[in-house]
Amino acid sequence: MTEKKKPKKVTAKKTTKPSAEKKAAVKKKIVVKKSPKNLETSTKAASTKVPEKVVKKIEPIKVLDDAIYATGRRKESTAKVWIFKGTGVVKINHSDPLQYLSSQRLLDKVLTPMNLVSLTGKYDVRIDVTGGGLTGQAEAATLGVARAVLSISEDFRSVLRENGLLTQDRREKERKKYGKRGARKSPQFRKR
Repeated sequence: MTEKKKPKKVTAKKTTKPSAEKKAAVKKKIVVKKSPKNLETSTKAASTKVPEKVVKKIEPIKVLDDAIYATGRRKESTAKVWIFKGTGVVKINHSDPLQYLSSQRLLDKVLTPMNLVSLTGKYDVRIDVTGGGLTGQAEAATLGVARAVLSISEDFRSVLRENGLLTQDRREKERKKYGKRGARKSPQFRKR
C-alpha cells in the first residue's frame, strides 16, 4: 500500500542580526589618494587624448567712426558692409575678395555699384558675409554696397535704381512638404 507523504512543514528561518564586526567589514571602503605628480600626469594624458579645437582668432572690427554701414541679404546670406574714405581696398571676411569668391564674375558683381557711380578708387570697402553659398553671398554684398553708396549721396539713387541694385531679391528656398519629394514635386503616380 502506498503511504501518503506528509507535507513538510516550512519553518521560517530566524534572521539573526549580523554582528558589528561584519557591518564594519562591509562598510569599509578603500580610498586611494593620488599624489600631485600622478594628478599632473593623468591630466596631461587626458589632454593628449582629446585634441582641442583650433580656433582662429578673428580680429576685432577696426572701422573708423565716420564709416558708412549698410546691410544686404539674399537667400540665406547676410552681408555687413562698411564704406569709408581710402584708396579703394576691398576686403571680404578679412581676405582678398578674388581669393574668397574664387570668381572674377562674382567680384565684378559685388563692385558694380561702386563702378557705376565712379567711386572705385576713393573709398575702402569692408564686407563681412555669413551664411549661404558664394553666389548668395555675392548678391547680398552687392545689395549692401549699393545701400552704402546710396547713403553717401541721394544723387546716386536714379543710377542704382535703373540697374536694379536697390531692389532686394526676396526669393528663398521653399520648405519641403510631407508626402512630397521636395517643395512641390510629387512621387510618381502608378495607375496599376
